[in-house]
Amino acid sequence: MQDEVESGSPNSTPVSDPTPSPNEQLKPRRRRVPRRKRWTTIERDLRLEKGPLLAGVDEVGRGPIAGPVVACAVIMPPDTRAIAGVDDSKLLTHDQRVRLAVKIRERAVAFAIGAASVREIDTINIYQASVLAMQRALTRLRVKPDHVVIDGRAMRTLPIAHTAVVRGDRRCFSIACASILAKVTRDLLMTRLAQRYPQYIWDHNAGYTTREHVVGLTSYGITPHHRKSFCRISDLLLELQHQSELDDHEQQQVLADVGIPDEDDVEDDYFEDADA
Repeated sequence: MQDEVESGSPNSTPVSDPTPSPNEQLKPRRRRVPRRKRWTTIERDLRLEKGPLLAGVDEVGRGPIAGPVVACAVIMPPDTRAIAGVDDSKLLTHDQRVRLAVKIRERAVAFAIGAASVREIDTINIYQASVLAMQRALTRLRVKPDHVVIDGRAMRTLPIAHTAVVRGDRRCFSIACASILAKVTRDLLMTRLAQRYPQYIWDHNAGYTTREHVVGLTSYGITPHHRKSFCRISDLLLELQHQSELDDHEQQQVLADVGIPDEDDVEDDYFEDADA
């Protein structure tokens, strides 16, 4: 493949002039930088060893304090070129991810989404919830892969044979595709939740701890979609509980000051009359 484009019209005759013009003498020569290969040979080597159908898996949503963790498993065709522009989802804009997600879905041999809820995150911790989301995505694939490659380090509790690749979403095409589909899916989910809970600006922060999100938390408290097991949320709950106790104490003090009787001070026949 020709790397450089020759200048001039197709019918022009090249003229040999050994003496460069003064303008040409001032121009610095461009060094040809060898083009870096975008993807490593990890997937190619695994296909030769394990089989052609390689499922790339990645998850998104470990860090936010709200919303589920979402994983994607995708099998890309082994005999076609990589889709131009695919990269680690964190390095792409929202519009780029959405555009690439359409192409990935169209070309994929199979893909599937798995998720773990906030309740599961609080019950079994975020690491095990991530494993659960990955397992669900893999079991939902309509085509059984020959092998699985995941981003990060090996997960001992994932009951499926896999190869882990550190920074895999930047080194393996199928993992990068999975990261894009997972990110687009989770962002869409958080955008829909933002319509029900607009105070937390989830359509802009996807549940991560931003200034606007914290303002919503301090003003309106937590929702069923907040992760109570995360440190900041736990601290907020303690603060809210403490404030509630102070409010209750102040209310009881006001009642005592104005002489309104407490429920225990009211005789039983009062409630009997009220029930009648």
